[in-house]
Amino acid sequence: MTAYPPKPLDFSGLQTYSVHGRHSKVSVDDFAAPLAPGMTVRQLLAALPTQLAGSDFPDLVRRIGEAHRNRSPIILGMGAHVIKVGLNPILIDLMRRGIITAVALNGAGIIHDSEIAMVGRTSEEVADVLGAGAFGAARETGENLNRAIVEAARRGIGIGQAVGEMLLAAGFAHNDQSLLAMAARLQIPVTVHVAMGTDIIHIHPGADGGAIGCAGHHDFRVFCRLISDLEGGVYLNVGSAVLLPEVFLKALTVVRNLGYQVKRFTTANFDFIRHYRPATNVVHRPTLEGGKGFNFTGHHELMLPLLAAAILDEIDK
Repeated sequence: MTAYPPKPLDFSGLQTYSVHGRHSKVSVDDFAAPLAPGMTVRQLLAALPTQLAGSDFPDLVRRIGEAHRNRSPIILGMGAHVIKVGLNPILIDLMRRGIITAVALNGAGIIHDSEIAMVGRTSEEVADVLGAGAFGAARETGENLNRAIVEAARRGIGIGQAVGEMLLAAGFAHNDQSLLAMAARLQIPVTVHVAMGTDIIHIHPGADGGAIGCAGHHDFRVFCRLISDLEGGVYLNVGSAVLLPEVFLKALTVVRNLGYQVKRFTTANFDFIRHYRPATNVVHRPTLEGGKGFNFTGHHELMLPLLAAAILDEIDK
């Protein structure tokens, strides 16, 4: 038993060593450089501290540039929030430049993107209409999208292709701001991955579960085809915490099971907070046998424009 009151421990015999001989994880060589007005994006990245994301972000940009120069796939998987914060024009520009080679969306993505095309605005205030049972009941949204999905099943194509072609055929005023319409025009594949009951169009009278399943499964098989060519490429998961990380992992196991060599590639996750599935199913597990995964936390409306600007600088040097 220690006597009461206990006596402070005597540190006089503590063994020490010289800081000059100790390994240190941080040195002045890793520090940021002072910033200057009018710096280019390339100069800004070069001035970042070579610690954590300050090292990872330029590495990802370099890998995307290398994939683009080698004509390897750069696939963007994204949740609908990316559309809602106004990033379509930046993503469409990257598609036009041949940098983004394919897009995967969740079911909400086609809703917000199509409403942008149709009326130039989207995202209702749920609290204002939920009490009256009016949430998600916009007539044109349900009719146009469900009609396109039924047509997709009839034609044996996917939801992404069918919705993009529907928007173009309708000639909506804001098609130039729509990912789906512009992808269809540019002939860039868009796949749509739906969980039944998660999207407002599933409550509309025109919803056809069989058609959703048929066209949605077609898109999953198309996505698997895209992932089968991912060797040397890049997969970006932006703003999808559950659905697309699960779809990506299943597609990867399918193509490996079928004998495709998909081992060396780059993945990155961008979101507001770090979630289990993107970190596990996109960043860590898929790259265990080669390649590298990255995780970046921040607002899409800041991080994606920065990424796009850095990519353009990288491929222009």
